[in-house]
Amino acid sequence: MQANSIRIAGTALGEHRHICAFYNSRDEAYRILLPFVKEGFACGDRAFHVVDPALRDDHLHRLQDAAIPTESAQRSGQFRLGDWNEVYFADGGFDQERMLALLDDALNHATEPQPLLRLVCDMQWALQDRPGTDALLEYESRFNHVLRPGGDVVVCCYDLSRFSAGLILDVLRTHPMVILGGVLQVNPFFVPPEQFLRELRAQRQEERDRT
Repeated sequence: MQANSIRIAGTALGEHRHICAFYNSRDEAYRILLPFVKEGFACGDRAFHVVDPALRDDHLHRLQDAAIPTESAQRSGQFRLGDWNEVYFADGGFDQERMLALLDDALNHATEPQPLLRLVCDMQWALQDRPGTDALLEYESRFNHVLRPGGDVVVCCYDLSRFSAGLILDVLRTHPMVILGGVLQVNPFFVPPEQFLRELRAQRQEERDRT
C-alpha cells in the first residue's frame, strides 16, 4: 500500500506517523480505530496491539466482530497481541531505555524487507503504580527519534476520562499528529523532541530546587 493511501480517522496519513488518539470511551476508541486496523489486515500490513491485560479477550472479540481473522493472523505472524505487563513491565517496572531499544529494533532493524507495521497501544499502562511510569513524557518525546518518517504507524491511545488535563496537554506536545473528536489532524502544539526535553528537564530542576 502506498504511504499516502493509509487512512485513519477519515484522513490520509503523510510523513508523520506518531499519533496520539484521544477518546472519551472505549466504544469511541474502537469506532475511530477499527477501520484503520481492518484496512491494515486486509492489505497485508503487520499489526501489534498492546492492551490492558484485563481486556485482552474483549479486544480480540471486538476485532473478530469486525470480521478480522485474528486466529489465522496470529498463526501467520501478521498479528501480535500483547498486554502491558509483558510489554511495558517485563522487568516489573517501566524502563524507557529498554522499551525504546525494543521498538527501535522492531521498527528499524529487520533483516529483510517486511510489510508496514501498525502499532496500537493503550497508554493507560502509564497510570499503573509501577516504577518508571513517571518517565512517560520523556519516553513519548524521545520516541519521535525512533519512528522513521513515512514508514510504520504508531497510535498511542489516551482515554480523556482517565488522564489529568495537565498530563494530556503535555502528551499533546509530544505527538506530531493527533486524533481529537474523531478527526486526524496535524498537531499545532507539537514541540520537537530536543526542545521539549530541554524544557522538561529545566522544569524538573526547578521543582528540585524548590524542595
